[in-house]
Amino acid sequence: MSVPEELVVLLAEDGTRIGTTPKATVHTLETPLHLAFSCHVIGPDGRILVTRRALSKLTWPGVWTNSFCGHPGPDEDSVDAVLRRASAELGLPISAPELVLPDFRYRAVDASGVVEYEICPVYVAYTDATPEPNPDEVMEWAWAEPESLRASVEQAPFAFSPWLTLQLPLVVPLLAESAAR
Repeated sequence: MSVPEELVVLLAEDGTRIGTTPKATVHTLETPLHLAFSCHVIGPDGRILVTRRALSKLTWPGVWTNSFCGHPGPDEDSVDAVLRRASAELGLPISAPELVLPDFRYRAVDASGVVEYEICPVYVAYTDATPEPNPDEVMEWAWAEPESLRASVEQAPFAFSPWLTLQLPLVVPLLAESAAR
């Protein structure tokens, strides 16, 4: 039984869907704009789960990043995609993901020249479980205090994914507001 080819959704500059392409071939030196998502997982003590990308990853291998990312399939609900990737990438049950940055988008070029160009809604979810990461995706993980993580990203941005460096200053205040409630 063959595994179906994973597709990503291509987008026009205004965010409308214009087609699909195989995930295996989307990230190149001229990556088209496509749909993705990021998720920040919070533990019961308020710390954020950060992961270090496997060295086999095409873009930003070995750098620290948010808990996990992914691409919803063409007919897949984004929340379902977040839940799917939490399980596949981290072996982690999470709460219902909460959309916190619906319009986040970025373009970044890896040292190898490969481009990430995504409209990438950002979610927050919660767990009290321990990650059991897929080694093809994650080589290391840690729980980090939000403010300490933000300080680390400011002091050494090269050690972190560009999407994390852009998202974190926007997400940490939201977490503080949520904790104050």
